[in-house]
This record gives sequence, structure tokens and C-alpha cells, in this order.
Amino acid sequence: MTKRLLTFLLLGLVLTVGVVKSFAQEEAKDAKPADAVVAEPTLAAATPAAAPTPAHLAGGYDTGSTSWLMISAALVFFMMPGLALFYGGMCRAKNVLNMFMCVMVCVPIVCVEWIAYGYSMAFAVPSAITVDAGKDDKGVEKPKLSYLGWDSGLVFFKSFGEVTPVDGPNSFGKTVTSGDTTAAVSTGVPELLFAMFQMMFAIITPALIVGAIAERVKFSAWCLFVALWATIVYNPVCHWVWNVNGWLFQKGVLDFAGGTVVHVLAGVSALALILILPKRRGYPGSHFAPHSIGWTLLGAGMLMVGWFGFNAGSAVAIGKDFLPVAGATAVMAFAATAIAGSAASGSWMIAEWMTLGKPTALGVGSGMVAGLVVITPCAGHVSPGSALLIGIIGGVVCFFAVLAKQKIKYDDSLDVVGVHGVGGALGALLVGLFAVRPVIGGMDQFSLQVQGLLATGIYAFVCTLIIGTVIHKTIGFTVDAQTEDEGLDLAEHGESAYRLN
Repeated sequence: MTKRLLTFLLLGLVLTVGVVKSFAQEEAKDAKPADAVVAEPTLAAATPAAAPTPAHLAGGYDTGSTSWLMISAALVFFMMPGLALFYGGMCRAKNVLNMFMCVMVCVPIVCVEWIAYGYSMAFAVPSAITVDAGKDDKGVEKPKLSYLGWDSGLVFFKSFGEVTPVDGPNSFGKTVTSGDTTAAVSTGVPELLFAMFQMMFAIITPALIVGAIAERVKFSAWCLFVALWATIVYNPVCHWVWNVNGWLFQKGVLDFAGGTVVHVLAGVSALALILILPKRRGYPGSHFAPHSIGWTLLGAGMLMVGWFGFNAGSAVAIGKDFLPVAGATAVMAFAATAIAGSAASGSWMIAEWMTLGKPTALGVGSGMVAGLVVITPCAGHVSPGSALLIGIIGGVVCFFAVLAKQKIKYDDSLDVVGVHGVGGALGALLVGLFAVRPVIGGMDQFSLQVQGLLATGIYAFVCTLIIGTVIHKTIGFTVDAQTEDEGLDLAEHGESAYRLN
């Protein structure tokens, strides 16, 4: 009976993939380029008299988009306790508080770093390092390619310090412009809010890494690593991919919400640390069972809720042809997030069921997160049908990537490489094939995605190797054997997660 059930499930999965793939291809054929969409007549264009400016836009602000981005920023921050629960449940009971601390300490460290100079490095329009990009086919000078931003006015957010005039260059109310290299327009969203939204991404990215070295990392060393890694790795790559002057942005590399900037960086950096740091004592022979899978499932659910802000809020970076920020592109990203996360939890479960004989709750939670990771770079670029296919593929691929850990025997404590590294890279490549806006996917776009993936991955891997090695050879990155046996909660923090009287 079980074999027959699994056969039917497999047949259903194959049929679903085939139908959705066909549907996605038809959508890509019928899709129009972005300029053709803009050129279509609209009801507004046919109206003889211009409608009066709505009251909420009289001051240059789009209150709907601003409200949505504030909610999105809060949702991304909500992912921090979700990640702490997700990782904490997979640890042994004696290390739960240490895992919570390693995740949550990223909040104060990166917050200070981001306000002090991180935002300036990542998103300043004036650039510290630029190169001439030459001329296009028509002989017109291209904007210079930028590799690192710097604006002294953004240091400690000095540019947001004045109250009047509201539209002044140093006003807290000045708006951020659209994601266009040239001829950008105001989005109607205050730039200070954009800076806070991006700060949440900067905070959660290093927190993802710690899962790979859980249950053996020294807390003081981890704090130092976070500060150095955010400065040396995250800020420059964020500039390359998301700043309108960044060299990968100008080349046309797509990353809607952080497949490359967040998940690939975290996964590749986690792999670098795994290679230079010692394994947990007894690994892989000893039993390292999660102490609370319920916590992990609760954390996965919180992460998915937060991910709607993570992906749909990233519509703040769209070009002027797709405004407003809280518009159709945000809705498409929202739908893709729900579809892919849900589909991947099912495809992971079925793959696990067929391979190992039983579906597990841990597998469902991990599959959900894997699907969310894979759809992140694609979210606002692909159709709902493609999101379904991407989620199904992502769940299966990430399952086998995690399974490979047991064969290779590297100690990735909580599967950061298999879920975030492999999932982020997979999504970064698939968006090159399935994109419907602002370009149509194909081999040309796929080639650009490969270039972006290699450039960011190699840079992050090498830099993390250097940072990790220096820390490990000086103050030590991991705890000693006695501390590891005793548990990091008591040894590192003097506390215990559970006191049974």
C-alpha cells in the first residue's frame, strides 16, 4: 500500500512539473518587453482633463508605498526571533541560549555599523572606487561602473538630520529615487525608511551564517567576525548588486530580494568557516539530535511570515516604469513567495519520503525555508506559474544537497550550505531563465546570472577564509573541549535555557 501511494505521489509530481513548465513557457512567449507594456494606452491617458493631485501626494510622498515599506521592514526584523527559534530548536538543549545570542547579537552590532558607515558604503551614489565603462553601441558614454560607495554626509546618517526644508538635501524627509541607472524618479518613499529597510537585510545575513558553526563557536569571536564580515564582505557586494551605480547592477544581473546578496553570501561564507574550523567533538559518530523540532517548525512559520516583507517590500528598488512601490510588482513578489515556499515544503517532504522511507516534521520546515530562499532572487521577476515550478525544484534540490553532507562528512551543523548556499545559487540562476520583467529570461540573462554568482561567491569565500583564519589564529574562533562538553549556555553566558526544579 505504501509503495503504491508513493508511486501515485511521484506520478503526480512529474505531471505537475510538466504542466507548469509548459505554462511558464507559454507565458514567456506571450510576455511583452517592459517598454511595450508602458507604451500601451491607459485609461489615464485617455482622460481629457488631468485628475487633481491626491492629498496624500501633495507633499511628494506616496503614503501607501511608505506604509507598506514600514510594515515590510518590521516583518524582516520579525525574522530574527524566527531564525533564533528555527536554529535554536535544532541545537542540543545545552546550547540553545548561545544560539539565540549569536543570532540576536547581530542586531546591535550591524545596526551601529550600518548607521556609522555601512549604508554609505553600500548605497551612496558618490563612489569611492569607479572605472570607466566606455561607450554603448550608439557611441554614448555609459555611467561609470562603481565598486564601492562613500558619502561622508551619510556617515552616522548626518544627511537625514535637518527638519526643514522638507525636500532639502539633508532633510529627514527626502525621498529615495527609483531603481534606474539614468533618469530615475522619486518613489515617494523617504530615503530614511529605505535605509532602515536595508539595515534589516544587513542584520539577518550574518545571522544566517552561524548555523553552520553552531555548538562550537566562541561568542566573543563571533561578535568580532560579524563586525568585520559586514564591513568587508556584505557592504561591497550589496553595492555591486543593488546600488544603481554598482557594476553588477549595471551589467544587468538580477537579484530581486537577496538570493545573491543575502543567501549566496551566507552559504559561501559558512562553507569557508566549515573548512577552517574544527568539527564538533564526536562528529559524525555521535548523535546530534535536535532538542525541539517544535521550536524549529514555529521558527519556520515565523520566517515565512517575515519573508513576505523580505520579498514584496523589495519592490522599493523597481524602475520608474513599474511604480508605485506598493503596486503590481510587489503583489507578484508576494504571490511568488507564498507559492514557492508552500510548494517546496511539499516537494522536500515527498523527496524525503521516497528516499528515506518517512516524511519528517523537520523536513517540512526545512523545505519551506528552502523554497523561500530559492524564490528570493526571483520573486518580483517571475510569474506565479514559474514560482510554483521553482519552488518544486528548490525543495528537491536542497533536500539532496543537505543529504550530501552525510556522504561528504563536513560539519555544517544546521545545513546552512545546503539550504542557503545551494538554494540561493539555484534561485540566482533560475531567475535568468524564468524572468518576465524587466527582461525576458533566456541564455543571455542566464549567462549574466552566472557571472554575478561567480564574482560574489568567490569574493565572499576568499574574504571569509581570511577573516576566519585571522580570528582563529589569534583569539580563537571555537571553544575548548571542556566548554563544548559542558555546553555553551553555562560556559559562555552563565545561564541555562531550562531549569527543572
